[in-house]
Amino acid sequence: MNRIRFTTVLCLAVPLLLPAQDLQIVGRSGDLSLKQEIQGRLDRALAWLATQQKPSGAYGDEAYPAITALALSAIMGEPGRENGGLPAEVTRAYDYLLSKRQSDGGVYVKGLGTYNTALALIAFLHRADEPSYEDAIRQARRFLINQQADFDQRGVVDNELDGGIGYGGTYSHSDLSNTRTAMEALALSREVLADRPGGVGMELNWDAAIQFVTRCQNGPQNDLPYLTVKEEDRGGFVYFPGDSKAGEEEVGEKIALRSYGSMTYSGLLSFIYAQVDGKDPRVVAAREWLGKHYTLTENPGMGAQGLYYYYHTMAKALAASRTAKLSLADGTKVDWKEQLALTLFNAQRPDGSWVNGAASRWMEDNPVLVTCYAVLSLEQIARQL
Repeated sequence: MNRIRFTTVLCLAVPLLLPAQDLQIVGRSGDLSLKQEIQGRLDRALAWLATQQKPSGAYGDEAYPAITALALSAIMGEPGRENGGLPAEVTRAYDYLLSKRQSDGGVYVKGLGTYNTALALIAFLHRADEPSYEDAIRQARRFLINQQADFDQRGVVDNELDGGIGYGGTYSHSDLSNTRTAMEALALSREVLADRPGGVGMELNWDAAIQFVTRCQNGPQNDLPYLTVKEEDRGGFVYFPGDSKAGEEEVGEKIALRSYGSMTYSGLLSFIYAQVDGKDPRVVAAREWLGKHYTLTENPGMGAQGLYYYYHTMAKALAASRTAKLSLADGTKVDWKEQLALTLFNAQRPDGSWVNGAASRWMEDNPVLVTCYAVLSLEQIARQL
């Protein structure tokens, strides 16, 4: 598999969510200049990122291989990168990532096995054309599949956390963020392995995963009896069933969980990777919530917390669904690509990096992590132009 084909897998491995009449043809005269500006910003960001590599080959905290994996995906996914041999620093980073493989197939140091392994698997896929990486890919897939929750071990989705995937280890309860990341890594790697000897091998219980994701959504098919839904939250998503980082409210004898932006894009992405039909009421409701709460000044429901993760999931979800323009509640359509690109341009620091200066939660005070989020977001935009 060459680099062009894997870029295609990243963008096209999932079915379109939108009906044909909602798609817009991309090709305005301004797209070329925007793409050129994005490339310039990426050049500066990747040059800065190169200065952050440690002698071990890692980027950022060596206890979290996921950060190195994100950096590698940013480097390998850069639209202007030439095919051919890899620079020595990239090879060192891959060697570091491979050195963190464990006997169970995961890629981690001490904990957060799902988070680290899923992002490592996505980074490995950029080198899937090299036979030496196939074993790492297959073992990482097996590890992630084995993390899927089934609390009674009977294959019956009777626990609200069944079907989902958590961080692993101490934080073993399922959550939408880890479930989405694992589903992404498994869906993309499935496309890579499908035509190889041995085929895909083990598979996730996708039906159970869809049920878990559905239970993270504020309607219309959430079957948890202790929950209720306020109108302003309808269609949006929370962190896991019964818990929202955006807060909750008692309504009579039931609980109303507040929806928020980054998890709603994660929910939409999960449905994409699970190949849920674009006309499914759960998908329609998610898109309606996102249209009602569209903003780039904050992570809706969370303020500045998780802002760059929000940008990252937004770019992935809208690119994967081929949404050229997002429909808002009043019927207008916004060019999210241009608006998000300009927002990131304005936030880029003189040295080429980004950081969330307003909120440190979820490690967004770490410029290596946040720069990776910003670079990956811009690369998604550039591929749509």
